[in-house]
Amino acid sequence: MKIISASLICIFLFTIFGCSSVTVRTDYDPEYDFNIFKTYRWASAQEINPDDELAKNPLVLKRVQASIDNQLKSKGFSLSESGETDLVAIAHAGVKDRMQVYNTGGYYGGWYDPWWGPYGGSTHVSYYEEGTLVIDFVVWEKKELAWRGMGTKVLSDNPNPDKIQREIDHIVEKIMAGFPPKAK
Repeated sequence: MKIISASLICIFLFTIFGCSSVTVRTDYDPEYDFNIFKTYRWASAQEINPDDELAKNPLVLKRVQASIDNQLKSKGFSLSESGETDLVAIAHAGVKDRMQVYNTGGYYGGWYDPWWGPYGGSTHVSYYEEGTLVIDFVVWEKKELAWRGMGTKVLSDNPNPDKIQREIDHIVEKIMAGFPPKAK
């Protein structure tokens, strides 16, 4: 049951309705000249956290990596299966349960009776899941993080594989818009 839940959470991570937007944050180490980086490889299974949501769902991880590969290829980077590379790419993800509380009425629009207090007000509580995809590029010879991009969205259920891939592509494109950072 735990495996099924973890798999569903990973699928939910990337099956998001278009009405919610992606919040993207990026950061990088200004010591690095990103113009010299041209090759990359993916982190091996031994180099990533086995408890990560993407590591638990290899199908979603494969889709994410393919999307990142497409973005990097369009930016002039080459994927290397072996040998030395400039960067090591690592994709990982997490899911958090969230709660939203809405207050309506009362003093702000509801009817008010001075003897009994506010009427017409109500409180609504909704629960949802929020997923974050993190893309890291590490200078492996120094074991230093050179660039990190994160995209966060509200998750929803969407079992259609084509829609899942389109949503992954959209999220990755938003995150990777800031890679490589422009030289100062």
